[in-house]
Amino acid sequence: MNWIALTDYSQINTLVDQSETFLIFKHSTRCSISSMAFSRFEREFDFDQVPVLYLDLITYRSISNQLAESFNVHHQSPQVLLVKANVCLYNASHNAISTAAIKALL
Repeated sequence: MNWIALTDYSQINTLVDQSETFLIFKHSTRCSISSMAFSRFEREFDFDQVPVLYLDLITYRSISNQLAESFNVHHQSPQVLLVKANVCLYNASHNAISTAAIKALL
């Protein structure tokens, strides 16, 4: 999987402006549950036709706050957001993260 590090909110604006569909995986590097979810997602998600962004919540928590506000979702970790046309189509966290559900929406 080709992860794109999400380090500045302008990256989201660029994808939205380009009408891209994209995924964001929000991950707390200090949380074992988040690490397990991250590993499972990497093993199961093999669809490389959409950008997949990785957000390190420890370093970039402010970006997570902006995402919560922009897409009207509650901040969680781990969390996956699928965004299309500036609308969050899928939002799941912890064990509810389903690569099959994401693929069905793509």
